[in-house]
Amino acid sequence: MITLKDILYKVSIEAVKGSTDATINKIEFDSRKVELNDVFVAIRGTVSNGHDFIEKALNQGAAVIVCDTFPEIIVNGVTYIQVKDTNLALAFLASNYYENPSQNLKLVGITGTNGKTTIASLLYQLFKKAGYKVGLLSTVKILVDEEEFPATHTTPDSLTINYYLSEMNKAGVEFCFMEVSSHGIHQKRTEGLLFSGGIFTNLSHDHLDYHSSFAEYRDVKKSFFDYLPKTAFVLTNVDDKNGNLMLQNTKAKKLTYALKSYADYKASILENQLSGLLLKINGNEVWVKLIGTFNAYNLLAIYGTAVELGLDSLEVLRLLSELESVSGRFQFIVSDDKITAIVDYAHTPDALENVLGTINDIRTKNEQLITVVGCGGNRDKTKRPIMANIASTLSNKVILTSDNPRDEDPTDILMDMEKGVEPQNHRKTLSILDRKQAIKVACQLAKPNDIILIAGKGHETYQEVKGVRHHFDDMETVKELLEERNQ
Repeated sequence: MITLKDILYKVSIEAVKGSTDATINKIEFDSRKVELNDVFVAIRGTVSNGHDFIEKALNQGAAVIVCDTFPEIIVNGVTYIQVKDTNLALAFLASNYYENPSQNLKLVGITGTNGKTTIASLLYQLFKKAGYKVGLLSTVKILVDEEEFPATHTTPDSLTINYYLSEMNKAGVEFCFMEVSSHGIHQKRTEGLLFSGGIFTNLSHDHLDYHSSFAEYRDVKKSFFDYLPKTAFVLTNVDDKNGNLMLQNTKAKKLTYALKSYADYKASILENQLSGLLLKINGNEVWVKLIGTFNAYNLLAIYGTAVELGLDSLEVLRLLSELESVSGRFQFIVSDDKITAIVDYAHTPDALENVLGTINDIRTKNEQLITVVGCGGNRDKTKRPIMANIASTLSNKVILTSDNPRDEDPTDILMDMEKGVEPQNHRKTLSILDRKQAIKVACQLAKPNDIILIAGKGHETYQEVKGVRHHFDDMETVKELLEERNQ
């Protein structure tokens, strides 16, 4: 039996009305899920305000209301807790309710614009291969050792995080790797968690639909490292111009990685082929199955993290050589007539430029590079013309198409993208609204040995239009279309 006072540790309380001895069932911030004796936390979200649903939560049996402003009507027998920040309160309440599960494993958070999913997923893979029980909280999926659950956000809400960390405790998980988004940091979802380490990948143009400026986006990322304890480590990419900034105020052990700069963990690329990379990491050579400079950075971060968590450095190199690419991250197939189709999640200008640059570094230039790319709706509009410019500049042919239009008119999104195509690139650029049709045209245009890049959606198996998700899988689609072509 849990009482309210059992879960109030570290919650900054401004005022209380009622008894903190109340017996509670569970915590909810969605009024639709409230049951008898639940704690309802009223969150001020970007779309709705939880304070507007306090009455509904009470009608469904809530015994405790956590809010930043007391409602006008106070119901007898209900406890009201006033706090300054309900997001922060939720994070501590959730950790306490689930008995602070992050303290019973080694939790590592990965943040940055690009590379989070790859690093988290491959760390999971590597530690599983090393014989450990491992957890994963990622954009693609949640894993409690080998049991898989669907993911809905890059960084889940505080209740979801602590629930799965608690399940990991029950399963005997020793290490957990977690993507940490700027939204998650800003909304305090990671507060109350004890991290053993943090990784900074890079910072580029993204999420300016949510953050007011690039400086705010950068500072939110930095705040994750500012609050890490001195028992943790920070591993930062110092080839990125913001890499050293992430270390400025942290109490954690400061470590660096780089391909170009002096660093604690240093790598150089000896060979870069479609079949893999030959890397030299801290003086030792290793062949890996992943390709591209961006993956050299990812693998170096993985190497440094594994060593800092106590694995033998030579054993880590061996395990790096066995790692397989992550779903939707530079996944490729080769058709019977030697057309290479690559599916990648690149949905930011920097990520798209990295992927196209990698392909151009590897290819002989005797073949065409055909790129299919779109931009999401209800997201940062300023990156649309930039991405179209990058794609049309670095490809032989470009097909601009729909991504996840969400609530926007996909035609408007395409028009925003088209503004970024420079006059000299107009002749090699097409706009095809239907994504399947765009991929089909790319397959029809391709000749043997050509390369097709389908960018933007990666691992996603849906297309979201007007609030409805329709099944759509880039890899599945291109496979079918290339097979049809050869029949």
